[in-house]
Amino acid sequence: MHKNGCFSLLFHVAFVTFIVAPLVVVMAMAFTSKGYLSLPTDGLSLRWFKALWENQEMIDAFVLSIKLGLVSATLAALLAIPAALAISRYDFPGRGAVTGFLLSPLMIPSVVLGIAFLRFFSLAQIGGSFWALAFTHVVVVLPYALRLTLASTIGLERDIERAALSLGASRWTAFYRVIFPRIRTGVVGGWMLAFIQSFDELTMTVFVATPGTTTLPVAMYNQISQTIDPLITAVSTVLIVGTLLLMLVLDRLVGLDRVLIGEGK
Repeated sequence: MHKNGCFSLLFHVAFVTFIVAPLVVVMAMAFTSKGYLSLPTDGLSLRWFKALWENQEMIDAFVLSIKLGLVSATLAALLAIPAALAISRYDFPGRGAVTGFLLSPLMIPSVVLGIAFLRFFSLAQIGGSFWALAFTHVVVVLPYALRLTLASTIGLERDIERAALSLGASRWTAFYRVIFPRIRTGVVGGWMLAFIQSFDELTMTVFVATPGTTTLPVAMYNQISQTIDPLITAVSTVLIVGTLLLMLVLDRLVGLDRVLIGEGK
């Protein structure tokens, strides 16, 4: 038993090291004072973070990614709430098919989605706009918002809602005052997860983004394809730290086990 415990500990240490080591290396190289990727470095410097602050292309792409994430995550959450309530409350014909359809972007490769959206926008002649890009991101992030919202609605008793309706409350009042407070944690958690996914989306976005709608991941990809310097490690460090902070907030709100495993209430 003792040997099994030691083996398990060594395995987990090796696994965590394998996952975390590349991130630590990238973050360490962001503080180099040299003009190329170097580790170890002669000294620590904020040179490349200053260069990032002065790089207008990266700043614009970052702002666009924030706006895109806010819009797509909010729209996905608004769509996920009625969908989750309908799926969890009503046993209608084709419920499994509807659930599978809404979650299908999780199973379709991003490359396939990107090519499909590119073809669709070309035929409809509506590509190149912010809202066209936002539409594609809503499709991609909707399953993430739906999973957590659905986990919050499963097993939700309707007695309190019926009591509110019997006392004269409208359906909107009953939803806002009775239902939403009980599923708010799942909705907020789903929104945050959808925002993170939208912000980090690259593969599909490459196909539909234009020079006027270049997100930060696409700008980073273009930067790497042209040249590799510590600027990209500075951007990566900012994203890593930001993602970790959002994940910590998400863990405090709903718990990462419910996000990754999809546990119910």
